[in-house]
Amino acid sequence: MLRALAVDDERPSLEELLYLLNADPRIGSVEGAGDATEALRRITRALESGPQGPEAIDVVFLDVQMPGLDGLDLARLLTGFARPPLVVFVTAHEDFAVRAFDLKAVDYVLKPVRKERLAEAVRRAAELRGAGPRIPVHEPDPDHIPVELGGVTRFVAVDDITHVEAQGDYARLHTDRGSHLVRIPLSTLEDRWRSRGFVRIHRRHLVALRHIGELRLDAGTVSVLVGAEELQVSRRHTRELRDLLMRRA
Repeated sequence: MLRALAVDDERPSLEELLYLLNADPRIGSVEGAGDATEALRRITRALESGPQGPEAIDVVFLDVQMPGLDGLDLARLLTGFARPPLVVFVTAHEDFAVRAFDLKAVDYVLKPVRKERLAEAVRRAAELRGAGPRIPVHEPDPDHIPVELGGVTRFVAVDDITHVEAQGDYARLHTDRGSHLVRIPLSTLEDRWRSRGFVRIHRRHLVALRHIGELRLDAGTVSVLVGAEELQVSRRHTRELRDLLMRRA
């Protein structure tokens, strides 16, 4: 059973998060803290108690924007400890996801918090801590990929994705109507979508061949035009890309 700490400076948000966490059978105990400074004092006691001690904390559910010490500051401090608790960010702001990953966050949950989405974050933390039974995960729909937008899960058609950009252990999916950040490494999407016509052109970019409008050569450099965006092709991927485009032609 996980021992959790929820941290949010807005009392209604904290109470809702505590309620949802208490309802999850994998959470053995959960405490609340109204700011990051209070949370840091509590986590320090937990670390002094040891991983099996009575004050131990396994996972912290942490808001990002708080007065004074904010959630990112607290997570950064925790990386300096030998055995820090896991961190799940719970925030209304999508913009901090990449920074959260850099700080080794387990998950990034957007407000308003949905019970099902929070349960997925708890599942990830429980598996990492070896706590509780694993809940079966259904096979993903091969034609769509779930993305979160304003706390709502939507499904983006893979055929609408023009290219994918690596951002750490996240990937940004680009379509004609905008972009979406998902917690999936680019290498995973490369393996999953190779048969659907996606090809790696650079260590940072995966491109759908059907959306390539032009192949450009300029002074020894190669690039492709995808919609209105020009993307550089690395030397190691140039030959494969040209062969694939010729085959499609």
